[in-house]
Amino acid sequence: MPEAYVFTRYGGPETEALTDVERPTPGPGRLMIAVRAAGVNPVDWKLRGGFRRPGESAERVFPAVFGSEAAGVVEEVGADVTGFAVGDAVFGNTVDGGYAEYALLRADQTAHKPAGLSFADAATLPVAAATAYDGVRRLELPEGATLLVTGAGGGVGTAAVQIARAFGAKVVGVASEGKKEFVESLGAVHVPGGPGLAERVRAVTPEGIDAVYDMVGGETLAEAATLLTDRTRLVTAGAPPETVAELGGSRVARARTAAVLQTVADLVLRGALIPHVTRTFPLDRAEEALRTVEDGHARGKIVIEVNA
Repeated sequence: MPEAYVFTRYGGPETEALTDVERPTPGPGRLMIAVRAAGVNPVDWKLRGGFRRPGESAERVFPAVFGSEAAGVVEEVGADVTGFAVGDAVFGNTVDGGYAEYALLRADQTAHKPAGLSFADAATLPVAAATAYDGVRRLELPEGATLLVTGAGGGVGTAAVQIARAFGAKVVGVASEGKKEFVESLGAVHVPGGPGLAERVRAVTPEGIDAVYDMVGGETLAEAATLLTDRTRLVTAGAPPETVAELGGSRVARARTAAVLQTVADLVLRGALIPHVTRTFPLDRAEEALRTVEDGHARGKIVIEVNA
């Protein structure tokens, strides 16, 4: 039987295990892939803790496989699926997890992997890069506008900085001092987080901030909001909709389409977006990969690679 990294109930790391699972069968609108790589994201451990995505109502079935994005090779094609065939290299959003030897993808949220894109890089795009793209596009920044990105050293923040730069924006990136050099390498002006954030941002942007894309929430989001005269230019991927609404902003609206995936893949191919996969782990070390992200100190993206 194939292996997968799962959580057996809601809770902490004690609920996790690498175990044998049934090979999934694709239903209508689904693809079953042999996984080559799976992206690791903060939402993975949050789901283990009981977090529900907006609109998610069905009870979770345990054991539940970790992971929301994966890249691999199509093994089976479900009914009502067109445009994909067995043997195609693809990447997309998973149905029931991606830290596994086999996984199901939603066909309408899956794209063909370009030959020039590695499986590891492709696996980072459906969640972090696509979320970054959706938020930056939502802000409709004119060329030369200044965007503040909080959490600029993480997976979504790293992509948001690069995508905004590709669209001609100036970017101020908020991240820890340990990520200063990394954030600056992305083309952003680095500002350390913590109390007094707004004052530090004003010191480096006397012309002001035109928009904020937040990945952190909490006090960071609240202080960043004070930098805007137009709060409709405030978007978050790090706080609940009701929290940002109280500040006059909105939660990022995810498009979750194959077209977005193709667009971010094109950005990678032309060098405008570097996935920055900083560490990879084999499936049997998925626990280490998840801890690296859960500890909050990871730079760029962490990826689990699965043997062919």
